[in-house]
Amino acid sequence: MSKRVAILQSNYVPWKGYFDLINSVDEFILYDTAQFTKNDWRNRNKIKTARGVSWLTIPVRHDFGQSIAETRVSDPIWAMRHWDQIKQSYAGAAHFREFGPLFKSLYDEMRQVSYLSAINHRFLVEVNAILGVKTVVSWSKDYRLVDGQTERLVDLCRQAAASEYVSGPAAKAYLQENLFEGAGIALRYIDYSGYPEYRQLHPPFEHGVSILDLIFNEGSNADRYLKTTSRSAASR
Repeated sequence: MSKRVAILQSNYVPWKGYFDLINSVDEFILYDTAQFTKNDWRNRNKIKTARGVSWLTIPVRHDFGQSIAETRVSDPIWAMRHWDQIKQSYAGAAHFREFGPLFKSLYDEMRQVSYLSAINHRFLVEVNAILGVKTVVSWSKDYRLVDGQTERLVDLCRQAAASEYVSGPAAKAYLQENLFEGAGIALRYIDYSGYPEYRQLHPPFEHGVSILDLIFNEGSNADRYLKTTSRSAASR
């Protein structure tokens, strides 16, 4: 029986492509034993505001070499600040009244959470439910980890009994594709091009923003704007 697996670090309320990657596989492994990288998507993402694109960043304590799983929040007020900015930016969106209370509750809950990875995971689970994504989400810490960048990914796939590894396109620059071939694991890169536009509150249209933008603007129809759903707007 075939099994598709993807392995990726957790991101803070990531863009729609991240959820398309999750929805394209049977198991999604959160690779949070990887080293935390500053100025990356682990602790920040973008939203649309009336004045253009704006960053939401979770302040964290950063020591060289620490993993994502070890990364702690440095200012507990971040959740309140983020929610205030989201509310100001999306109060006029078509589905903010429907989904605003859910996310306000999440942000209130996150004020008590100290670790970045736990915060990212909590949002991931909730957004998966909204989008109808049923993929099993697991953690790299629950697997054996061998040395070597590609070697580790291949071995994780072996342990997860994967027949196919699905990767983001940026990994083409560093993956040793022959190692997957040697292990009998098919390698496929997801295509992030050609997404349909939706009714974004603040023009001009921007694809590369947090999934929050799509949810507040399209509500329960948000899954139509993923490529991997049967309701995808791209296939209508």
